[in-house]
Amino acid sequence: MNHKLTVHYNQIPIYDILINSNFEGLQDALTGLDMTGRRFMIISDSNVSKYYLDNCLEALKPIAKEAISHVITAGEHSKNLDTVYDCYELLIRSGFDRNDVLVALGGGVVGDLTGFIAATYLRGIRFIQIPTSLLAMVDSSIGGKTGVDFNGYKNMIGAFHQPKLVYINLETLNTLPDAEFYSGMSEIIKHGLIKNKSYYKWLKDNKSGIKEKDLTILAEMIMESCKIKRAVVEADPKEEGERALLNFGHTIGHAVEKLMNLNYLHGECVAIGIAAASHISLRRGWQSQEEYEDILDTLVNFHQPISISGLKAEDILDVTRHDKKMDADKIKFILLEGIGQAVIDTSVTQEEMLNAIEAIIRPSSN
Repeated sequence: MNHKLTVHYNQIPIYDILINSNFEGLQDALTGLDMTGRRFMIISDSNVSKYYLDNCLEALKPIAKEAISHVITAGEHSKNLDTVYDCYELLIRSGFDRNDVLVALGGGVVGDLTGFIAATYLRGIRFIQIPTSLLAMVDSSIGGKTGVDFNGYKNMIGAFHQPKLVYINLETLNTLPDAEFYSGMSEIIKHGLIKNKSYYKWLKDNKSGIKEKDLTILAEMIMESCKIKRAVVEADPKEEGERALLNFGHTIGHAVEKLMNLNYLHGECVAIGIAAASHISLRRGWQSQEEYEDILDTLVNFHQPISISGLKAEDILDVTRHDKKMDADKIKFILLEGIGQAVIDTSVTQEEMLNAIEAIIRPSSN
């Protein structure tokens, strides 16, 4: 199994996305990128490293001048400037220069963090993405957005820095906890909702194969989601226009994520945000009751939450108003004019947001 997509910038090819079922193609891919005789540092986390760090080190050693690793504590709480500082210190002590390479081996936290370090160390060095979570495979590893959290606000400090390669090994999904796997499905469902109605239907039709982790079906699903993400980031590499469509479900989702102290998975918060944004689209008459209920049912069928308890609607609204995606004090809201047809809207009122937030809040059980 070997699939390839090429991502372009201004119509110039800049990196490939390789989808494979093992690590056997990694060495050849790096050799083809003129990465022989360089220092490599793999950044991974305490969960992923147990399974795949040794495999990656072994793949790098025949071509590397030196291959070292740095393992961070798994979880969003490690995605901060303190961790960045530790990595800078190790890179400096190890003598890394501009021709050397960082490797992000992990999920979205590791990928965003490593990309930010690569963007800022010596004003930019090369890095490659080896995403090991479903969410990272179809979303955060593609497009060059990097960043770290600051005081609980997600990705407040960051830079655009494109990887030199995205290497997806489907084998890593076998060790991914179910909750993490289904969290990734929220972003995949999002892709269908914003851009491709037939893909959204395909996801529902292939629900059983996806849940059984049939590699052929997963490869097709990941390839299609990567194509959607590629098309959007190629059209708008710096998020100045159409790329904002990828934030469907994220505005309220990020507020929920912050208020829950990052204890909910990112995809779970996106699912809640999708439910809220879909409610606004419903109330505006842009989608039918049937479409709205179908979206909620699809999220639930892939084990994603569509409501939250223990939070106040006013608090969620307040955090939403501080979202980094604001534009001239207006919130860029992504809504649906039907399944597969997302639009950017800056006219969503406070009342509309509050109604949508109230629709996703359930009473706390005592």
